[in-house]
Amino acid sequence: MNILILGGGGREHALAWAVMQNPKCDKLIVAPGNAGIAQIADCADLDIEDGARVVDFSVSNSIDFVIVGPEAPLAAGVADALRHAGVPVFGPSAAAARLEASKRFTKEICAAAGAPTAAYGVFRAAEPARAHVRATGAPIVIKADGLAAGKGVVVAMTEAEALAAIDEMFAGGFGAAGAEVVIEEFMEGEEASFFVLCDGQTVLPIGTAQDHKRIGEGDTGPNTGGMGAYSPAPVLTDAVAERALSEIIRPTMAEMARRGTPYQGVLYAGLMIRDGAPRLVEYNVRFGDPECQVLMMRLGAQALDLMQATAERRLDQARVTWAADHAMTVVMAARGYPGAYARGSVIGGLDDLPETAFQMCFHAGTAMRDGQVVANGGRVLNLTARAGTLSEARDLAYAMGTHVQWPEGVMRGDIGWRAL
Repeated sequence: MNILILGGGGREHALAWAVMQNPKCDKLIVAPGNAGIAQIADCADLDIEDGARVVDFSVSNSIDFVIVGPEAPLAAGVADALRHAGVPVFGPSAAAARLEASKRFTKEICAAAGAPTAAYGVFRAAEPARAHVRATGAPIVIKADGLAAGKGVVVAMTEAEALAAIDEMFAGGFGAAGAEVVIEEFMEGEEASFFVLCDGQTVLPIGTAQDHKRIGEGDTGPNTGGMGAYSPAPVLTDAVAERALSEIIRPTMAEMARRGTPYQGVLYAGLMIRDGAPRLVEYNVRFGDPECQVLMMRLGAQALDLMQATAERRLDQARVTWAADHAMTVVMAARGYPGAYARGSVIGGLDDLPETAFQMCFHAGTAMRDGQVVANGGRVLNLTARAGTLSEARDLAYAMGTHVQWPEGVMRGDIGWRAL
C-alpha cells in the first residue's frame, strides 16, 4: 500500500512510526512532515487544508489510503473531498468534525443525546458574557467556540481571570475561533482521555490516556497543547469506561447518525471523572497530541489495520490487542512557550537517542537547516517510552532527555505525577 499522512507534528511522527511497522505499508508520504519524519518517510510540500490539491496529489502518487492527522483539514472537508474522489481515507466528514470545530454544536448534541456534561451558555458579545461571569462567579471555564489549536480554553480560577479571557477572545486573540464564546460550569474531578474508533455504526474503544496541559509543574500556569501524557489512565477503570461508552459516546454517535452525519474516524472524549461518574469536557475528532504518541507506542503495527477497518466500515470484525504495559511521553518545548518563543536554535544529541519499540523520540516542531536539526515550533520533541510499569516508562523517557543538547529547550519534570 502507498499511504499518505497529513500533518507535521509529534502526532503524525507517531502515526508514521506505527504505520511503517506494518508490512502492508510499501511507501509512506507525510505532508508536510518534519525533520524526524523525514528520516523514516518521504515528505511533501502540500496545502493539507485544500481538498482538491490533496485529491490531485493522492491520485498522481497512486495513494491507496490517506490518514488525516490534525483537526483543521477535517473541518475544511478534506476527508469529504477524498471520499468523493474514491480515495480511502481515515477521518470524519466536515459535518461530523463539528464535534470539535464548534463547542456550541457539541453542547447541542449532548443535550439531544442526554450525555452528561457541564452547564453552559453561548455568547456573541463581550458584555453579556461578562455579566454572566459576574452573576455566576469563579471558578468558571471560558472557551472560544471554534478551533484554536488546543489553546482556546481558559480555566479561570478568579473572576478577573475570566473577564480577561472574555476580553481577549472577543478582541480577536484567537481569531475567528473567538467570534462566539462558550462559558461553562467548572467541573471538579480528575480529567482523562478516552479514545474510540467509530465507522458510522460500530464503536470500538482503543485506549485511554491522561495528559498534562499546563506549562508548569504541579499542573500550574497557562494551558498548552500538552506537555506530556501517559497511557493507560488509572482513573478510567473498566467500570468508568463502560459508563462513558453507554452514557456519553454511544448516544452521541447515535445522535450524529440520526442527523444524517454518521461519524467515521477516531473520537477523543475528554472526560471529567468524579466518584466514578464521567462527564464530557469536550470531543476532539482526531488523535490527541501528545496522547497519540503513547497510544501508538502501545498499539504499534495494528494501528494501521484498525484505521483501515474504520475507513472500510468493518469495525464489527476488528479487535484490539493490548500488552500489559505502560507508556509515557515527555514534551520538550521552546523556552517561552506557550507565549513568545524563538525558532532556529540547533538541537544536538539526537543521534544518541534509542529508536526501538520501547524508546522513541518523536519530533514535533523541528526542521532541517544546513544539515542540522533546529527548533521550528513551540512543542518540539516528544521523549516517549513504554515499559512494564509507569514508573519504569517514566525513567526511560526522562533518561532520553539527558542526551538532548538543547539549552533553549524546557520540559516539566513531573509528568505522570497523579498516577505515580
